[in-house]
Amino acid sequence: MSTTDMTARGDGVDPLGDAERLAEKQAHKNFAKVGSARPSSLLYTYGPGAIIDLPHFTVMPSGLDDWDRIWARRQGETPVVHAPRLLESVQLQLGPQVRALRPFPHQETENSFSREGDDLGVPARIFPQWMRCTGCDRLAPLTTFVADTRGYTNTHPYRPDEAVVQHIGCTGRGAGSTPRKGGSRKSPCVPARYLLACPDGHLDEFPYDWWVHQGGTCPKAAAPVLAMTDTGGSRGASAIVTCKSCGASRPMNQAQGEAGRRNLPACRGRLPHVDGFAAGGCDQEARLMLVGASNLWFPVTQSIIDMPRLDPAALLRERADQLKTALGKDLAAFSGNLVMLRAAVKLNPSLEPLAELGDEEFAAVVDRALQPEEPEADRDARRSRWSPVDLLVPEWNYLDREPPEERHADAASGLTVSPRAVPGGGSFTGVRRVLAVDRLRKVNALLGFTRIDDFERIDDSGSRLVPLCADGRPSWVPATEDRGEGVFLQLDEDRVAAWEQRVEDSELWESHVAAHKRNFERRYSETARDMDHTERMQPARYWLMHTLAHALMRQMAMHSGYGAASLSERLYAWPEADDRPAAAGLLITTTASDSDGTLGGLVALSDPSRLGEILNAALRGLMRCSSDPVCARRVPEDPEDFLHGAACHCCVMASETSCERANRFLDRRFVVPLPGEWAGLAFFGDPRG
Repeated sequence: MSTTDMTARGDGVDPLGDAERLAEKQAHKNFAKVGSARPSSLLYTYGPGAIIDLPHFTVMPSGLDDWDRIWARRQGETPVVHAPRLLESVQLQLGPQVRALRPFPHQETENSFSREGDDLGVPARIFPQWMRCTGCDRLAPLTTFVADTRGYTNTHPYRPDEAVVQHIGCTGRGAGSTPRKGGSRKSPCVPARYLLACPDGHLDEFPYDWWVHQGGTCPKAAAPVLAMTDTGGSRGASAIVTCKSCGASRPMNQAQGEAGRRNLPACRGRLPHVDGFAAGGCDQEARLMLVGASNLWFPVTQSIIDMPRLDPAALLRERADQLKTALGKDLAAFSGNLVMLRAAVKLNPSLEPLAELGDEEFAAVVDRALQPEEPEADRDARRSRWSPVDLLVPEWNYLDREPPEERHADAASGLTVSPRAVPGGGSFTGVRRVLAVDRLRKVNALLGFTRIDDFERIDDSGSRLVPLCADGRPSWVPATEDRGEGVFLQLDEDRVAAWEQRVEDSELWESHVAAHKRNFERRYSETARDMDHTERMQPARYWLMHTLAHALMRQMAMHSGYGAASLSERLYAWPEADDRPAAAGLLITTTASDSDGTLGGLVALSDPSRLGEILNAALRGLMRCSSDPVCARRVPEDPEDFLHGAACHCCVMASETSCERANRFLDRRFVVPLPGEWAGLAFFGDPRG
C-alpha cells in the first residue's frame, strides 16, 4: 500500500518552502520529511488535529488551509476523488461550499531512492512544543532548544526517523555537572506529555510556568528555568515540575480528575491544527490530557460503496453539480445559448458524459444547475432528519435488484456483480439471494473530528465537531479510495419480519433494551442534551445480521487467503419506513488502496458448493464456544450495561478493523438455537441436522 509523506516545522506551515530556502542559502539542509503514514491511518487515526508519535518527537498534521499550499506547488488541476453521492452527504453536513473530495498530497515513486513527489506531503508542526531534555530534565519550549540551528537535526534524506531535537550544552543530572568544552554535549529532547483539552475540541499546551507557580509568576526570574522529573509511578500523572530559579515545585497529579480541574486555567479555545483560536473564546472547563490518550482525537468519517444511481432526481442533481463545479461563473454566461454551452462542455474532458445527453436531458441539467442554493433553514431541517442509514439505502436498492446479465459491470462506478445460486440444504432456509461482487470501489471522507467524546456519543454534534480549516467552512475534504471484492447475502424479508416480531416481544430483548438504556445514560457525553436512547438502539434484525456476518468472516478468513483483520462487514438491516424499504442483507468485503483487494480469493467463496460449506461451518461454530455455558447464558441484568448477549472473543467478536460497531449488538441466540430457554428465538434451525 502506498504511503503519504508528512512534513514538520516548529513554528510555521510551509516546511517544503523552508527546506528550499535553506538550500538556496547553501545552508546545511534540514530535510522537511519526518515520516510516512498510510492514507487509511491519516483518515482514521492521525488526521488533521491528531498527534503522531515519531521516534524522537511528536507532530500534528495541520489544517486544510496549509494543505492548499502543498497542492499549489503543482501546476494544473488538483486531483479529485469522484464520488457524487458521498459529496452530497458531506455538503449536507458541512455546507454547499464543499465542492470536492481530494486525495492526500502524494505521488508514487519508482523506488525508495527516487525524489519524485518530494514537492508533496501532508504539512505538520511539532506539537506539543514544550519539550524535556533527557539528559538534564530541562523543561522548556521548542524555541529554547532550537535557537541554535544545531538544535534540530534532520540531514539524512532517506532516514527521516533520525530527525531529532537536541539540547546543545546539556549539563546532565549531576550536582556539579558542566557542559563539555565548547558546549558540545548533546542530549535528545522529548515532548512534555501533558496537554489541556476541552469537550469542544480545543487543545492547548500545558502552562507549566503558570502551574508550578500556583497561577502566578516566578519571583526570582522573568524567564525561569524549569525542570520535569518523573517519580516512576505506574498510574496517571506521575511527574513533578520544579522551578530551578526560585525552588518552587508542584506534582502533576494535582491536575488529575474532576478535583484537579478546579486547579487548571480556563480553556483558551485554541485550535493548534489551524494555528488559531475559536471565535468568541470558550466557556468549557479544561481538563488534563496525555499526549497518547485514546480520547485525544476521534475522526468523523463517512463512507460509501460507489454504485450506479437508480433515482432519476439524484442523477439529475449529480449531473447539475458536476456542470456547476466545472464551469463555475461561465455557466450563467452561456445559459441562454445551449449550443455554445454544449461546445464548452465538449472542451472539458471531465464533462464528457454530459456531452452525450439529448437536448431535453441536457436542458434539464442546465436548469437544475442554475437554481439558487438551498436555503440554510431547509438544509438544517434535512440535516436534522439525516441518518447514517441514508448512505446505505441507495446501495441496498441496487443490490436488491437482479443483475441484467451473468456478470454485470457498471462503466461509471466500476462495480461488477454476478448472481449466484443459493446453497441447498435445510440449514440455509431463509437465505434468499447471493451475489458475487467481483469488483467494488469504496470511498471514505474525513469531515472533522471531536475530542474527549466520540462523535456518536454526543447529540450536540454540530457544535462539537472541530472543523478542518480556520474559517470552519472547507471548500474540500480529504478522501481515500479503496478497491476490493465481496460476497453479498440477502435474507428472506417475510421470514425476517416474522422472526423480528417474535424476538422483540421476548424478555431477552427487553433485557437488551434495558442494558442499552443504562449504557447510554452512563457513557453518553456529559455535555450533550437529553435524547431518547432508542434512537441509537439497533433493531433485532441488525443483531441477527451482525452476528451472522462475524461468523461468516471467521470462516471466510480460513478459506480466502485473506487475514481475518482484512475482511470487513457492511450491514443493511432496518425495518420498513416511509422513506426506505426494509432491508436484511450483509456484504463481506476486503478492500485496499491498490489492486491487492481484488485478487479474487473472496469472490471465489460465492460458489454455491463452497458457500454452503462455509455457511454451514459458520452456523455450527456459533453452536459452541469455549466459554460456554457462561457465554451462552449471558443476559445483561441491572447494573450491567454491556451491549451483547451470547457473544465473546472466543466465538463471535472480531477485530476493530472488521466490525462497524465495535463488537456491540451481537447475540448467537438470535442466529442458532443454543441450549436453554431462548432456543426458540433462533432464525436458523440446528445446523447439526
